[in-house]
Amino acid sequence: MSLEHIELIDFRIFRVATFTPGREGTTVITGPNGTGKTSVLEAMVYLGTQRSFRGAPREAMVRTGTSRAIVRAELQRQGSPTLVEAEIVPAGRSRTQVNRKVAHARKHLATATPCTIFSPEDLALVSGGPKVRRELLDDALSLLDAEGARAADDVERILRQRAALLRQAGGRVSADVASTLDVWDERLAHAGKILVAARERLVTALDQYVGPAYGRLAGVPDQVLIGENYVRSWEGELLDALAAHRNDDLRRGVNTVGPHRDDLLLTLEGREARTHASQGEQRCLALALRIAVHHLVTTRTELTPTLLLDDVFSELDPTRSRALVAELPEGQSILTTAAPLPAGIDVAKIVDIRQIVQDP
Repeated sequence: MSLEHIELIDFRIFRVATFTPGREGTTVITGPNGTGKTSVLEAMVYLGTQRSFRGAPREAMVRTGTSRAIVRAELQRQGSPTLVEAEIVPAGRSRTQVNRKVAHARKHLATATPCTIFSPEDLALVSGGPKVRRELLDDALSLLDAEGARAADDVERILRQRAALLRQAGGRVSADVASTLDVWDERLAHAGKILVAARERLVTALDQYVGPAYGRLAGVPDQVLIGENYVRSWEGELLDALAAHRNDDLRRGVNTVGPHRDDLLLTLEGREARTHASQGEQRCLALALRIAVHHLVTTRTELTPTLLLDDVFSELDPTRSRALVAELPEGQSILTTAAPLPAGIDVAKIVDIRQIVQDP
């Protein structure tokens, strides 16, 4: 899979911008800070995940003074063209189409625009809250496990409906509320069991890649353990846990147990990386996680995600920058930088960000 062309309309600071990377090798986007380099990568990631990798709300991706943004990308997969178009509406319903057909399933969107993003924000994979780590796993499932991806979609939908019911109940349990909760609990328990099993299989599969990648990036022996460290937010059967927490859920008006509360515990030499690793160690571990997912996707599927690197070398010392370059697989990659590149990167194309902006 390769990105042929991407067009941004009223996205971030752009009125209209068009970017065409090289089909193979590394395309470098250069320019001063604050000129929109990261926004180009953000737009591509949005097409596959329906969110900003920077954690920004949708309204932040729509240019000030406009009501919507459009992102349109043309891609090639084994000679077959794919058109992916997204309409981002802050106050309304956003939608994404693949080849002119509305797409909702995360697997359909992810496989239409597969990409692996490396960015300074990746530090949150280790230092941040559980949500970021769950998103990493579920994004990977969308490329690797059709059943797990469907279950993730189902869990998200069920949790949304169940939460709405809990809020409407206002802490009171009528017969109708109880019977409806019974239905949602059974559905959540079924979908959650599938999702958690898929996440646990994925964590085990990633374990063989994360440790070695971390060791090469950090210049130390393999010290990472993630294979047995998926942490559920409940014990026993999920249906039983939902029943046990129902009164608390009703009182608080939120879903307190389920796959949306789980976490991935990352350890270095037996110590929790989130609290005991240095920032340099955390950054290497975050990069190793991204590299591991990329390798797993390329070895288990016919997809080769486009590599997106957003100013990552500014956060790494020269030794770790060279190590990261050595870890990057072949294929299409797009790199942003405001500074000179580290030695060892073969560049196919250089684009000044100011050259892609068009007059409306």
